[in-house]
Amino acid sequence: MSTAKLIDANRPATFNYGCMGSSFTACRPMATAFFVASSITLFCITSCVTTSQHHFSEPTGNLITKTGQLMYRTPRMTLIGDVLVRYSTTGDFELTLSKGPGVDLLSLRQDAAFAEVKGAFARGGWSGPVSQAPQQLRGWLGLRGQFVRAPDRKTVRYAYGDETFLFRF
Repeated sequence: MSTAKLIDANRPATFNYGCMGSSFTACRPMATAFFVASSITLFCITSCVTTSQHHFSEPTGNLITKTGQLMYRTPRMTLIGDVLVRYSTTGDFELTLSKGPGVDLLSLRQDAAFAEVKGAFARGGWSGPVSQAPQQLRGWLGLRGQFVRAPDRKTVRYAYGDETFLFRF
């Protein structure tokens, strides 16, 4: 004989929500698993954030500013874009490469030991010590020395690996 429960229409329905309404001891495994999963998720999210704690010096009146064009060439592509370069004799360096107004492809800020690169060419961005830069950014980070050493040149040519940079101001 089956023991089916009758449903009383006058009695409110009750639902079993796992540990809801149970003693704390019965819920401990579920609470522990939730805490561990939440902790791992939080750790993974915060460890992936690359916020920069470095503070670049504020721009001063001794910055040299140049605007012109950059031809960037690799064996697989050639790009010509507008470039704005600002640098100081103390080694601060900023470069913005754009393809028309409001379409920044790369924004680079660098001093002697630290760099910050943003934009589509940087594949999402990177910041950190120059000595630990990813290989694909090393050519861009080598530009600072070219400008600081030769501030008066109208044309700057620099090659790094299979990359060639040609600036005309």
